[in-house]
Amino acid sequence: MTIATASSACRSCFHNQLWCKFSARKVFVSVGYRKLSSSPAKRKQRHSATFPSRVFSGIQPSGVPHLGNYFGAIQKWKALQDSGIDCVFSIVDLHSITMPHYDPNSLRANIEHMTASLLACGIDPEKSTLFLQSQVPEHAELSWILGCLHTTARLQHLPQLKDKTAGMKETPLGLYLYPVLQCADVLLYKATQVPVGHDNLPHIYLAQDTAEAFNKRFAPIFPRPEPILGKPALLLSGEAARLRSLRDPAKKMSKSSDDPRSFVRIDDPPEAVREKLKKALTDCTSKVAYEPQSRPAVANLVALHSLLTGKTPEEVCQEAEHIDTGKFKLVLAEAAVLFLAPIQERMQAYLSDRTYLWHVLDEGSKRARLIATETLQEVLRVSGMAPAAVADSAETRTKAKSAECQSLLPQIARGS
Repeated sequence: MTIATASSACRSCFHNQLWCKFSARKVFVSVGYRKLSSSPAKRKQRHSATFPSRVFSGIQPSGVPHLGNYFGAIQKWKALQDSGIDCVFSIVDLHSITMPHYDPNSLRANIEHMTASLLACGIDPEKSTLFLQSQVPEHAELSWILGCLHTTARLQHLPQLKDKTAGMKETPLGLYLYPVLQCADVLLYKATQVPVGHDNLPHIYLAQDTAEAFNKRFAPIFPRPEPILGKPALLLSGEAARLRSLRDPAKKMSKSSDDPRSFVRIDDPPEAVREKLKKALTDCTSKVAYEPQSRPAVANLVALHSLLTGKTPEEVCQEAEHIDTGKFKLVLAEAAVLFLAPIQERMQAYLSDRTYLWHVLDEGSKRARLIATETLQEVLRVSGMAPAAVADSAETRTKAKSAECQSLLPQIARGS
């Protein structure tokens, strides 16, 4: 069963909960609390004929990305950007404050480090729009409007909410509302495509349902955003290779891990990279092999080497045929150091001028607002929050502001 088949099948059903279960070859999705008026294929065809292609994706400023972030998201962003499609990328700082008691100084530093990281990894503000979410207030305003179309019961069934609130006595309001803010992030730019991982598919389905609910109630102004799952970075025996924790292959590579040895950050110095990979978990068999089911720890290291070098897992295993896993980890470490060196050099250059980093975000936010203000005015008009005359006047002002911003784009391109 393919992802498209599973999605199509589930959307003909009327269930009472939202859940996702994924395995290596199957995706099962059950979406509840509504019965759609037409098939996904018909809706997709209708919307794709109406709205121009645009990609939106966001990343939280949670510190310097690790290799899992790079190969799982940032590398895909760069490929989409370089393909020529209109790309809007956001550092979603509003999503970073959903938990209380965050530190303002840490958040500011994380924004700067994430911006430098994205630029160093090849995200080009001249080819795509890179901006800071909080600098475009229309995100919050649209989020409130869209939130009024939902119930807490619907949001409670999102899998990630259950995971994040596990063990909490009380649920912060921000955790309830952040999926709605994600919908606003996507719909504000009328994005037709959103690159996501499988664990975020429920939120894309929520955005699809939100767009359909708004369009049906007021006017058809939003496209139906489709997930870009993309081709797996590595394939062996039909299974996708995804980077796992270096200390526990049952878990994905994550900065939230209590053990900093479980991931390699893109700014880790060479000695730290070597030490982390030297201590990476293997097993009692010395042979290097790519067997994700029976030897997940070693397979994870083979997958990482494949991603770093562009070789297939089979080629990596063939080259390591005469060495054991201990020596292979040393080879892997040198490949990682070599891969990260140019990224780290560029990153340090960007971090040496933090004023420039904020300049990039400021200019990107101006470009993002060209789209955001126009969309929000359209939302206000069709939803009755602006009289026709006032709405027309607002549209005129928006067009004037857009023209003014457009006149500044050549200066932005020159870096002035």
